[in-house]
Amino acid sequence: MILGAQLYTVRDYMKNLEDFSETLKKIADIGYTCVQVSGSCAYEPQWLAKELRSNGLTCALTHINPEKIAFEPDTVCDEHDIFDCGYIGIGHYNIKEIGIEAFHEKFAPAAKTFLKRGKHLLYHNHDGEFEKLDGRLIIDWLLDSFSPEELGIILDTYWVQYGGGDPIEWIYKLKGRVPCIHFKDMGFKHAMLPIGEGNMNFSGILKACEEVKPVYCLIEQDDCHGEDPFSCLKKSYEYLKSEGLK
Repeated sequence: MILGAQLYTVRDYMKNLEDFSETLKKIADIGYTCVQVSGSCAYEPQWLAKELRSNGLTCALTHINPEKIAFEPDTVCDEHDIFDCGYIGIGHYNIKEIGIEAFHEKFAPAAKTFLKRGKHLLYHNHDGEFEKLDGRLIIDWLLDSFSPEELGIILDTYWVQYGGGDPIEWIYKLKGRVPCIHFKDMGFKHAMLPIGEGNMNFSGILKACEEVKPVYCLIEQDDCHGEDPFSCLKKSYEYLKSEGLK
């Protein structure tokens, strides 16, 4: 498993290319070797490839506009080839509103294109996927609608627990379908915290990951509650490194 930083955590420091470049350097200086690109300003894929190389980083995953995924899948693949990224994620979608069948109809062609091009479409959960629709969890409907080769899951451990699920149980349930996992910790009143500072069972989560073997474990903290997000990413990195990840 490779430990990475979800750049959405530091999105306020990526609003222009100069700041984005400096942010990548700061992330590398913490010790990270890979990132998920999400929440940044617009960039050319050639620019990103160059900046990643110059900082000794790789791109594990992106979250990009779902409409581009659905309607320009070959362009998306071409761009991701340039900075050598194989996982392309849908960061959020209101499946309850659109319906499972409509979601499948919209994204199945792109998923098949990605598969042919050596890419993998992934879906990132929030708590809404743990609501029930016609007696079943929305995430279960989603899993049944696509094969594992067509659609993988970016399991967000925090949002699983926030939605009433057991992150450890879901890591095991998604074995073979969860190449990327988002780590964030939960404290009092659902506060998002650096890993190790909250109440989530990260010893159990890490044990499950050791058995299920996701490719990337990506640290994300959407809200740092006024604390420097780079400091939060460093705290999480140091905690997980002490637990044997790197």
